[in-house]
Amino acid sequence: MATASNSAGLGWGGRFLIAIALIIAGAAGAAWGLAHYDQAARFLGVAPAPVVTRPAQQAIAQPEAPLPPEAIAEEDARLGQLEQRLSRVERSTQRVEGSAGRADALLVAFAARRAVDRGVALGFLEPLLVDRFGDTHQRAVATIITGSHSPVQLNDLISEYRNLGPELRSSKLEQGWWTQFQNELGSLVQVRRADRPSTQPDARYLRALSMLEDGEVDAALAETMRLPGAPHAQAWIARARQYVGVHRALDEIESAALLGKSGSTAS
Repeated sequence: MATASNSAGLGWGGRFLIAIALIIAGAAGAAWGLAHYDQAARFLGVAPAPVVTRPAQQAIAQPEAPLPPEAIAEEDARLGQLEQRLSRVERSTQRVEGSAGRADALLVAFAARRAVDRGVALGFLEPLLVDRFGDTHQRAVATIITGSHSPVQLNDLISEYRNLGPELRSSKLEQGWWTQFQNELGSLVQVRRADRPSTQPDARYLRALSMLEDGEVDAALAETMRLPGAPHAQAWIARARQYVGVHRALDEIESAALLGKSGSTAS
């Protein structure tokens, strides 16, 4: 009876102690197994992922293989074609710019001539003349601008010349009566070659007037200087010289514009 009671009293306590001992033993065994067996740890998901090591890259890059001669020749040909295209584009651009500059210079020159022939002030054309032709044709530009401030028209020169006819053909104002008589007597008979123009004042005056009406002011001026009354027409001579000088300057800048030698800042 004593034996049965002892076994029954140790039953619950012994079982509890045995359960705790088994749990501790199982935990210790699991810890030991996880520490010594990586496959078990990986199976349970508690092992770290393996580190994958990559081979170190080479410190020095390998040199590229040289191009074959055919590839080099092809590249050279392409570069040559590109250079030729660029040269053609540059030449075309220069031609276009030169044509535009030449057209602008011609327009300014023609407008200046029109204003001078009409006897009006140049106005806004003055700075354009200086800009287009001032660097290489400074004297011509100055002559045109100065002449435009006191313009001389061809019709006015012709009208004044007709009024000066008697004075130009006569020398009474500078010669005595005896000298005048000798000149008149000598003019009755004149011997000259048939291919030479008459040197008589009337004939010379008529030639000068005809030249003047044709617009040949410089030739008419030369004939006028040989007339006996030329010293008494200094005002007309000065105006005629101004007309000739201004139109020669206009011819100069027009020729420069046609030849593309205006020296403009825009060519």
